[in-house]
Parts: sequence; C-alpha cells; structure tokens
Amino acid sequence: MTAPSTQRGGRWIEQWDPEDPVFWREKGESVARRNLLFSILSEHIGFSIWTLWSVLVLFMGPEYGIDPAGKFFLVAMATAVGAFVRVPYTFAVARFGGRNWTVFAAGMLLVPTIAAFVVMEPGTSYTTFMLVALLTGVGGGNFASSMTNINSFFPLHRKGWALGLNAGGGNIGVPVVQLIALLVIATAGAGQPRVLLGIYLPLIVLSAFCAWRYMDNLAPVRNDTGAARESVKDAHTWIMSFLYIGTFGSFIGYSFAFGLVLQNQFDRTPLQAASLTFIGPLLGSLIRPVGGLLADRFGGARITLWNFAAMAAATGVVVLASVRESLPVFLVGFVSLFVLTGLGNGSTYKMIPGIYQAKAVALGLSGEEAAAYGRRLSGAAIGLIGAVGAVGGLGINLAFRQSFMTSGSGTGAFVAFLAFYALCFAVTWAVYLRRPAAPAPSGAGDEDTAETRRQPAYAGV
Repeated sequence: MTAPSTQRGGRWIEQWDPEDPVFWREKGESVARRNLLFSILSEHIGFSIWTLWSVLVLFMGPEYGIDPAGKFFLVAMATAVGAFVRVPYTFAVARFGGRNWTVFAAGMLLVPTIAAFVVMEPGTSYTTFMLVALLTGVGGGNFASSMTNINSFFPLHRKGWALGLNAGGGNIGVPVVQLIALLVIATAGAGQPRVLLGIYLPLIVLSAFCAWRYMDNLAPVRNDTGAARESVKDAHTWIMSFLYIGTFGSFIGYSFAFGLVLQNQFDRTPLQAASLTFIGPLLGSLIRPVGGLLADRFGGARITLWNFAAMAAATGVVVLASVRESLPVFLVGFVSLFVLTGLGNGSTYKMIPGIYQAKAVALGLSGEEAAAYGRRLSGAAIGLIGAVGAVGGLGINLAFRQSFMTSGSGTGAFVAFLAFYALCFAVTWAVYLRRPAAPAPSGAGDEDTAETRRQPAYAGV
C-alpha cells in the first residue's frame, strides 16, 4: 500500500520503498516529485524570511539612529538563530512527519514577518529590533528539515539530483527577497519596508497551505539516535563542518552583509545597494549543482581544495579594491566569491557520503552492507554539518561589525577571511588529499600494493 493513511491524524504513507524499481516507476516517482516541488516552495520562502534583515536594514535610514556596527549585529543574530535551530529541525521530520513539520515550519514564518511589520518604523528601540531579528532565524531551520525530508523520498541514484534542486531552489530565496526589496525601494521608496513585508505574508500562507494540501508523511522514517551519536564522535563530521563554514557560512554571511558593505564603505544609496546585492547570491545559488557535477567527475576533495584556493585569490582582489576604494574591482571580486561559495557548497556536500563510504570499506565492509553504513552515517552527519556550517555566517557578520567599528571599513574582515580560506585549503589537502609516505620496498611482487598505499585515501570522495 502506498496510499496516504489518515489513521495517525494526517497524510501518512505506511510503506515506502524507492529502491524497488517497479514501485518507483509505477507509484513512487510521482509522489516524490510532488513532495519535492512543495518542499522547494516552503524552503524558498524560509530562506527569504531568514535573510529578511539583509534588506530591512537598507530601509533603516539615519532617522532610525542605528550605526553600521548595530546593523551588522542585527543580521548576525538572525544568522545565529538560523544555524542553531537546524539541529532540532533535522530530527523533527522523523518525529512529527515531513508534511506535518513543513506545515508547522512554514506557518512559523508568519511570526517574525508580522512582528517586523508591526515594529518597522523610526523610534522603535534597538532591543525590539534585535528580538524581531532573532525571530527570523526560524527560517534558517527550514533548510535542514526540508533536506532531511526529501532525502527519504528518493532512491540513492536520484538523491543528488533531488537534493540539488531542493537546496538550490531554497538558496534562491535569498536573491529573490533582495530583488523584491529593490522593486519596493524603486517604486514605493526607501521609507516603506512594510510593503515588502506585506508581499511576503500571503506567500507564507500559500506555502503552508500547499504543504498541508499536497505533501505526505513517511511512516517508515525514524530518527537513528545511534547514528547521530556515532557521527558526533567521528572526526570527519567536525572536519567537514569546518570546511562547510568556509563555503556555506561564507555564502549566507556575505548574503546578509553585501548591502551594508556597499552602503557604508562605498556610500551607495539604499536603491543603489539593492540594485547590486542580489547578483552574488543569485549566481551562487544557481551554480551550486555545478559544484556537485564537477565533484562527481573529479572528486569532491579536489574540487573543494582548488575552490578554496580560488576563494583566497578572490578575497585578495576584494582587499585590494577595498584599500583603493575601487567599487568596480570590489564588485568583480565579491561576486566571484559568491560564485565560488556556490561551487564549494556543491563539492563539500558531495564529499560527505563518499567519506563514510570510504570508511565502510576501510572497516572491511563491502556491497550493500558498506552502502548502508555510508548512508546511515552520512545522513546523520549532514544535519550537524549544515548547522555548524551556517554558524560561519555569524562569524562573517561579527567580523564585519568589528572591522567597521575599529577602522570604518571592511578591509580588516576580508584579510581575516583570506587567512581562513588558506587554512581551509591546508586542512582539505592534509586530511583528504595528502599522499602517505611510500613504504620501503619489500619485493617486486609488492609494487602494486605499494603504489596503492601511496594514493590519497579520500581523493575520490
């Protein structure tokens, strides 16, 4: 039986086997695609609300009495909450059902949006703005629950495609809210933030209704607490979390900060800043699947390694442009950084299942047993890696805040980011690509074995 059941109080599918080709062809694929479509819609709106303050601060002119450091702190708090709620959101799908949780998570977006609608005017206290910014963080959790849910609907050979669409469609919520803000500023003026919020309120209701009407819960999905504990103890989970800070953390942090940097370092008006801020997040979102495709062909570790080298180089361009106050060169370097964060998001996510598959082989497992081990551990690790990676956005905005407080520009922050990308490059090489020392030869018959041992253990992940 694959029809939804109402015996548990919702649209529950009691049996689900996407790896069965007959089941997948006759019934599973259409159900999975339908759930993917409305999952993308909900996650897309979630990203827009999470990054709402990246554009609301553009509406906050001198009459609000908030300096650049204060604005960077507002967006940093939204980033932080979005990172931390990813952990409970990851496990909520199995506890409450993918459809049920999507409806709840979508509906929760009304809280920060209505709150912002009420308080967005001069004279509101900074503490109030801070509390409302914290509320928008719930939008960041939608990514974790959405990815966990969609991962369960698709067979192994289609997961990359499905998760890529889901992640990319969600990430595009960032440039879309920025484009809508540009339209509002251009037509209604920089003093009308409530117009932007009024546009999103019915969209949130629509996404919650569509999830309620068209999505399903999968009864076989259960939380594997043993796998979660095991992944927490595994060093690779934390190494990949560190690398994901460099890719996704940069993407979300720069998405929040781009408009503020343009306003405060290059004296752009709100309209001028809004006309540029969407470009980087849009390109970074669209290119994310390309990073996965390149990783499929050349190995995720290799693509990630050279991607960090390119990110360091692009940051060097940004530092030079920042020192010389050259806006055109700054834009070239900063937009290049966005593109590279997108590529890195795809390649790092490709590494995770490969690492645990390699570990399974190292443990002596093979065939389906090795594949099951890899799926179990990588599935548990992905939620934690996604949460820790998002914390990088907090670090980026706090670094910008400190840099503008001390020097009035973002140059110091960019120098710190360059050093961090160099460290990410070194860690990727040392852990996943460094060749072990060649063993002493013990005979002609051992040549093949010796050569195999000199290969980097995780080069193909």
